[in-house]
Amino acid sequence: MLKLYSYFRSSASFRVRIALELKGLPYEYAGVHLLKEGGMQLKPEYRALNADGVVPTLVADGKPLIQSMAIIEYLDETHPEPPLLPANALDRAIVRGLAQEIACEIHPLNNLRVLKYLKHTLGVAEEAKDAWYRHWIEQGFASLEGNLQQIGRVGRYAFGDTPTLIDLCLVPQVFNAHRFNVDLDRFPQIARIHAACMELEAFQKAAPAAQPDSE
Repeated sequence: MLKLYSYFRSSASFRVRIALELKGLPYEYAGVHLLKEGGMQLKPEYRALNADGVVPTLVADGKPLIQSMAIIEYLDETHPEPPLLPANALDRAIVRGLAQEIACEIHPLNNLRVLKYLKHTLGVAEEAKDAWYRHWIEQGFASLEGNLQQIGRVGRYAFGDTPTLIDLCLVPQVFNAHRFNVDLDRFPQIARIHAACMELEAFQKAAPAAQPDSE
């Protein structure tokens, strides 16, 4: 049995949940609330699993695995159907690059640790913090929209007609964009891909509102 330490609103956890659902893998859900009790991810018992004090952590065969992108590739290698990466090396590099554009360029600037530091350490006002969040999503989405068009491999989903690692990263980031009132009319390709993904049961079951710790 796999055990996923997750927070319902965590983008990185959302990615892993989508992978688990697409592959039909049963798992135990362990909620780690990032705000209650000073942040449950910072408690010694959780840091014994993940010293970074972040989610997700996936325990597989008794071993804790960290970092969502590495976890997803582990799941893809050990449970190859349906594949989340293409069969040939060039296409895999394209998919990884577009996925990492979200996971490495947009998401790290807007994760909870950054937002808390802006607000509580630097004294940034709530309105300015939210403006920071929207700025980096909008700038990142503008680049992603351009790269999707330039590469020219968009189908029903971001790369062809089956979900890939790109979609697993894109959908949680669109969820965040909605939370912070980003105008997605500026990014029609991203909005269309997100809508197609959310028609799938796996994406629906992985969504924040469907999690046992949802608030």
